[in-house]
Amino acid sequence: MTTSYDTAAALLPLVGGPANITSVAHCMTRLRLGLADRSLVDEEALRAVPGVLGVVEDDTYQIVLGPGVVARVTAEFEALLTSAGQLAAKGEALKAEAKARNATPGKLLLRRLANIFVPLIPALIGCGILAGVNGLLVNLGWLPGVTAALSVLPAAFMSLIAVFVGHNTAKEFGGTPVLGGAVAAVVVYPGVAKVTAFGVTLAPGQGGVLGALAAALLGTYVEKRCRGRVPGALDVLLTPTVTVLVAGLGTLYGLMYAAGEISTAIGTAANWLLSTTGAFAGLVLGGLFLPLVMLGLHQALIPIHTTLIEQQGHTVLLPILAMAGAGQVGAALAVYVRLHHDTSLRTTIKSALPAGLLGVGEPLIYGVSLPLGRPFLTACVGGAAGGAFIGTFAMLGDHVGSTAIGPSGWALFPLLSGDGGWATTVTVYAGGLITGYVVGFGATYLFGGLQRAAEGGRGAG
Repeated sequence: MTTSYDTAAALLPLVGGPANITSVAHCMTRLRLGLADRSLVDEEALRAVPGVLGVVEDDTYQIVLGPGVVARVTAEFEALLTSAGQLAAKGEALKAEAKARNATPGKLLLRRLANIFVPLIPALIGCGILAGVNGLLVNLGWLPGVTAALSVLPAAFMSLIAVFVGHNTAKEFGGTPVLGGAVAAVVVYPGVAKVTAFGVTLAPGQGGVLGALAAALLGTYVEKRCRGRVPGALDVLLTPTVTVLVAGLGTLYGLMYAAGEISTAIGTAANWLLSTTGAFAGLVLGGLFLPLVMLGLHQALIPIHTTLIEQQGHTVLLPILAMAGAGQVGAALAVYVRLHHDTSLRTTIKSALPAGLLGVGEPLIYGVSLPLGRPFLTACVGGAAGGAFIGTFAMLGDHVGSTAIGPSGWALFPLLSGDGGWATTVTVYAGGLITGYVVGFGATYLFGGLQRAAEGGRGAG
């Protein structure tokens, strides 16, 4: 059995060795590496390493390993670098050159958003599941002595999520993390209810994560300006004080109000979009999500999901977007049935399908549908059909939401929340999955260009 250490040790020489690594990080499914020279990567051998589900070239070089596995492999990978003494020894010139080559404004913005919000996902998942279980217990009238305490656990994190966003924002943009958290804490402090801005009394939490993000950015800007002007002897006293004072007042008398209006508009727009154009909106969102995942652009949706969860208790967008994975599963099953001669591809599908059913789409994207070409498009058709199914019920008043982000597919069931009760919500979501599976399978079987591939395989045999 291959261990995390084995995988990390196999990957390191294939990406150019320790001297070629400029940065190491990971998200839910991918090991993200900064590389000084990408021409040193042996991509063919890399894809053949047991446990590697695919690779993605973006602002960082991303190796898809799957949830859970990626965290363990990353730890071993970093340990190998540390023991080699290379991570600390790499030159700043190499880093700057690699960043300049890959950091377009759009990629840089997405990377920074991911660095702020992705570390929060494990807590969002854990708290979301607890909130969903507690809601089910309350609806059933079970364990009344436990539900009051159980409700506290997820609510505690959500009430302070602004502080974590502020901390991560300051860290990402070069400020002092604790000052970013301190300024963002203004957003959720109960005492803001005594403050009036623009003729409106502020409410604790107004502006949510967007307000916290803006507050920490302002705090980081003020801190950097102070660092360059305050004498060194007074820096330890004046810089933190001025940062909290200026950014805090700016948050109270401007950012909280503006971010609150934006957050409200996001929630209103999402609900309006699904209530009035649900089928069409679901069709578009479900159909386009796989290309967004392929390009890494889905990270830009994390702040929107987080805002909706904080504001409404769930995000109505995630269940629709999850239908893209259902279309992908259906397409992969069609490929498996059609290309019965291709044992290598069928083995890949069998190994990647469990992850696909749980909403981890990269293995099937990069290992199956994208290399074949047309099945990637027919998978998108399946996702569009599933999204339209859920969107149609949203138009009828049965909104389906998720109390956390991260999981999808079957893994989303414990996180579901909706307007029509848990049974209705689960039924609608399950119907969307089935629709995505069936349409993805049918579209790929009939129009995925697999008939010629099958005939080619028979001829070659």
